[in-house]
Amino acid sequence: MLDSIKELCALPGPSGREEAVRAYIRKQVSAHADEIIEDTMGNLLVFKKGGRSPSGPLMFAAHMDEVGVIITSIEDDGYLKFDFIGGVDRRVVLGKRVFIGENMIPGVIGVNAVHLTTPEERNKIPKLRELSIDIGAGSREEAEKHVKLGDAGVFEPSITELGNGFLKAKALDDRVGCAVMLRLIRDTLPVDTWFAFTAQEEVGCRGAAVAAFRIKPSVSIVLEGTTAADLPSQKGGDKVCIPGKGPVIPFMDNGTVYDRKLFEELTKLAETNGIPWQTKTYISGGTDASAIQKSGEGARVAAISAAVRYIHSPSSVVFLNDIAGIYRLARLYMETL
Repeated sequence: MLDSIKELCALPGPSGREEAVRAYIRKQVSAHADEIIEDTMGNLLVFKKGGRSPSGPLMFAAHMDEVGVIITSIEDDGYLKFDFIGGVDRRVVLGKRVFIGENMIPGVIGVNAVHLTTPEERNKIPKLRELSIDIGAGSREEAEKHVKLGDAGVFEPSITELGNGFLKAKALDDRVGCAVMLRLIRDTLPVDTWFAFTAQEEVGCRGAAVAAFRIKPSVSIVLEGTTAADLPSQKGGDKVCIPGKGPVIPFMDNGTVYDRKLFEELTKLAETNGIPWQTKTYISGGTDASAIQKSGEGARVAAISAAVRYIHSPSSVVFLNDIAGIYRLARLYMETL
């Protein structure tokens, strides 16, 4: 799956602009799917027949979109004002490169050099309105030749393998889940399965609500990247979860109380089959499960996630064997139905 993850993370796909990711996935699944639906929200819904039918529709879900920036103003001096798409911490963007619009115009989120700041300024995070994107334009007219209001941008798509089995990239949340679903779709499956590659998760799980309304799953398992905080400054449960300790199976987050029976089934499967697993020790974040669980007549939901350091930043880090564990556990669950 490593090649798929790298190729997916290199693609631009901020919320509402998932076209490149969707086209890549559609090309990859076209020879393996029995049905492909692209809906009005921009979700890509893929159905693959298996050896038998489950008692109710089974749906795996992973979101295609990533956090990014959106241009809100072009200033007289050629600088661009922007807001964030999704939840982004201002601390992680200072001095970082972004690529804007369909033509991937390069820019830098700049701040004053240290020589030009006061001690007080150096001890605080600049407000969003104090930040600008520099694309090398000297005037509004020059900038408008390259970008327009409402253009979306993403962080620099450089990808690096780190240490023994770690990967650094943007958009690991949730191209990790997309890569696992691509691997499953290429398999001969034990049961009929829907795979929902969803849009606009980072701005409110919007695509998942539409996908679940159409498919009406009885059971849905969300494959995700989730927040790890295993830094030296954190102790005990404040680490939340740790890359390298196996897939994360949460019992609750800010959006969902996960189905207890599914939680127990997944954790037992992991233990029985020698897959290390962990849970989140801090109630935080949210997934597409929050929308799927409440759609229509409701669905039983669970999540299997990869612990990701520095999530929602240009330099997220994941442990590759954790992703392999997600694939194994998802596959084992399908075989129990």
